[in-house]
Amino acid sequence: MLKRNLPFAALLLVACAAGAQSPAPSAPTPTPEQQRQNLKMEQAALQVAQMVDRHQVAQIWDGASSVIKPIVSRDAFVRGVDTDRKTVGTPTARDLAGLSYTQSDGRTLPPGIFANVVFATRFANEKQPVRELISFHLDNDHVWRVSGYTLR
Repeated sequence: MLKRNLPFAALLLVACAAGAQSPAPSAPTPTPEQQRQNLKMEQAALQVAQMVDRHQVAQIWDGASSVIKPIVSRDAFVRGVDTDRKTVGTPTARDLAGLSYTQSDGRTLPPGIFANVVFATRFANEKQPVRELISFHLDNDHVWRVSGYTLR
């Protein structure tokens, strides 16, 4: 797929592993509060994707979760995301494909709760939609912050 340097690959591992872990057991129909939370996560992920579209990747890293900052430098994050996006071209359509929450015990990911929002995104240089995954970590101050961005 796309070539990345080691620090950026580590960040992608956080995003990919968060997306690959088993989602929390499925619950019955979400409560109104859960529906509001899901909508907020979807909107936050869309904002992150649009910031990437506008080449504001450094600002994403600046506001990212503290769990990723020791794993990947700001420069490596910016370089990696920019490289991936140049390869696929300009986005032409973005549709929500999924939202899940996972709990990490700290063995493969930093401990805590992750939210993973997936878009099926069409890009100018790709014939098929690309999976655009944006992960968030619920930090100790109870604020959701970006913990990963990847294209697959």
